[in-house]
Amino acid sequence: SFANQALVLEWLARDGAGLSRGVHPVPEAIDRRVAALKLESLGMKVQELTPEQRAYLSGWKSGTE
Repeated sequence: SFANQALVLEWLARDGAGLSRGVHPVPEAIDRRVAALKLESLGMKVQELTPEQRAYLSGWKSGTE
């Protein structure tokens, strides 16, 4: 998205001098910021996972029993 591109350019101008030549992934903090801003514009927000949700996501048994 344009927001990712703009924020990555800002990040590169500020912190990119030490990067090696090549293709680098978008920093996770920028991805999360763009996602949070988009959700905020829709009147939504990212919620923390409950302990039950964390257990479900980290397990393999659900749906196999």
